[in-house]
Amino acid sequence: MRPGIWEVVIIVLAVVVLFGARRLPELARALGSSIAEFKKARKEAQAEKPNDKSGPAS
Repeated sequence: MRPGIWEVVIIVLAVVVLFGARRLPELARALGSSIAEFKKARKEAQAEKPNDKSGPAS
């Protein structure tokens, strides 16, 4: 289920009211860097993990 246009507008207005327009770019940069770091860590974890899909070793 995807949010409609009015739900998105209400969420954006709530964020602006809670954090203020001046802090929004700072919050967006922090969110972007957090997502990038999460993707980097996930990629590193997948590279370390062996590609054995036969199940647990006994």
